Amino acid sequence: MIEVTKKDQKESTDSLLRRFTRKVQQSGVIAVAKQGQYFEKPLSKTERRTKAIIRKERRIQKFKKIRLS
Repeated sequence: MIEVTKKDQKESTDSLLRRFTRKVQQSGVIAVAKQGQYFEKPLSKTERRTKAIIRKERRIQKFKKIRLS
């Protein structure tokens, strides 16, 4: 659970809300909630993971090519 408290009495609610939303986005809570919104077959989960691994490897290779050239 993400908790945000006022730093001091002078802090506005806008800045408090901004800090809260930033922490929520960085923690990835919303992404996990959206991901579990619909049922997904276990097979498609593994496919998604393997595709993510392939994308990551391709991105690494791309950066290596850029550095070498």
